[in-house]
Amino acid sequence: MTAERQTTQNETAAANEGDAATPGQSGVAALDRAFSILFAFRPGDYALTLAELAARTGLYKSTILRLAGSLIQHRMLFRLEDGRYQIGAAPLMLGALYQRSMRLGDVVLPHMRALAEATGEAVSLYIRERDVRVCLHRVDSNHSIRDHVREGDVLPLERGSGGRVLCAFSGMQGATYDAIRRDHYYVSIGERDRETVGLSVPVFGVQQALRGALCLAGPASRIDGALLQSWRVPVLEHAAQITSTLGGDPAPLRLAAQLIQKT
Repeated sequence: MTAERQTTQNETAAANEGDAATPGQSGVAALDRAFSILFAFRPGDYALTLAELAARTGLYKSTILRLAGSLIQHRMLFRLEDGRYQIGAAPLMLGALYQRSMRLGDVVLPHMRALAEATGEAVSLYIRERDVRVCLHRVDSNHSIRDHVREGDVLPLERGSGGRVLCAFSGMQGATYDAIRRDHYYVSIGERDRETVGLSVPVFGVQQALRGALCLAGPASRIDGALLQSWRVPVLEHAAQITSTLGGDPAPLRLAAQLIQKT
């Protein structure tokens, strides 16, 4: 028996032994391994060889071959003529279903409520409509003195933290917008209304499309610049979680939060 054949048999035996070691969880273990194969693909990958999949997942080649057969059958994977593997058509179909069923409010409102409860201030989500911004969702402060904005209100686009963030990530040019794109947040003090201060960050969706600006705002009589600065990290972290759920890349938002924590 050759060394190569012996190695292959050992790999198969080990894989089978791993599946049989926890019979009550074998189905779950198989799913975990199948998902690890799918998530081994990275942005920019055209196709991966069996060896590359094994290196990225830590699975035996025999295990990958066995699971790949099922993934191909369900169109999760596609095998090229040269033996390499690509992501199949089924994930695209599931992604389209996800996008059609996803309601923005279902994703953002729990985070907005958490921020409002933690800070005691109002939280809004603004979207851009041509040359203005519209308040799409709103969670009010419990204080009697607060920033009075309602869902559906139309506000200026180029004044206030929410508008500035929408402008920056819509491609508007200028030093101010360059800084916002670098820092992923903007603090405004009395910019739209001299009695109002705000902190806004962007949220993104699939292909890093801008979905809105998450804005924490309140009266200047209660909130000073130092307090707003202290809220940058939690607002960025919530924006990162929203972005992740919407199918965007949260890494830039998380990096921005990390850089703030280091200063």
